[in-house]
Amino acid sequence: MRRAAASLFNTVFPSDCRLCGAPLTNISRLPVCGLCLVSVRPMEGDLCLICSERLFTFGDQPPAGDQRICGLCRHARPPYQRAVAYGEYSGELRELLHLLKYEGMQPAAAFLGGLLAQAIGQLPLNGQYLLVPVPLHRERLRQRGFNQAELLARAAQRCLGARCRVDAGILRRARATDSQTGLTRHQRRANVRGAFRVMRPAVADQTIVVIDDVFTTGITASECTRVLMRAGAKQVFVATVARVLKGEVARPIQSIAAASA
Repeated sequence: MRRAAASLFNTVFPSDCRLCGAPLTNISRLPVCGLCLVSVRPMEGDLCLICSERLFTFGDQPPAGDQRICGLCRHARPPYQRAVAYGEYSGELRELLHLLKYEGMQPAAAFLGGLLAQAIGQLPLNGQYLLVPVPLHRERLRQRGFNQAELLARAAQRCLGARCRVDAGILRRARATDSQTGLTRHQRRANVRGAFRVMRPAVADQTIVVIDDVFTTGITASECTRVLMRAGAKQVFVATVARVLKGEVARPIQSIAAASA
């Protein structure tokens, strides 16, 4: 009966994969073919133990000691304990996030939330913890109709179980901010400085995972972490579905050691 229903659906409502254009053969709320979905792969290679940026080293030896932390994190340690992401912000993963965020295809959140749950599973979390999505300003929320970070957090929680819960009311975006696209790191920091407020005292002594769709420079995540820690949070981690990987410029081991001395 399911095969007959699928055949009838495809005959009456023909559809193609929104990513590759191939004809869809199964009924699904997410119009993306199975091949595109299985093409989404986790990040590989040597990554910074703090921000998950790609590390470049010379030779075949994996990085060790301070070499496992990128130069930016060594120079200015972020306020969060660690930031993780499932995959690189490119290819099918990037297109799926665009379907959710810019085309309002909310069924994509279930698949992406499963990937987010896998990323959260990399964190050293003990006991109960909160998933806190990065909030949208009320004007942006009214325009879009949903907060993609909250949809992703709720989808991930369904995979993670009872050890965590989503609290979308802890953080509020107190003022509208410009798009971070095209801004320098200094401009991004100024853009979000003071943009977030903690609305509930329940953060005291809590372990919190800040949730967003994409980690680019970490400025937004750092600002959210800063206000949560100031409000008494025990520790704050960051988890996103995807991360923009730039990679650290390779330098000789001797130069790195001299710079950190």
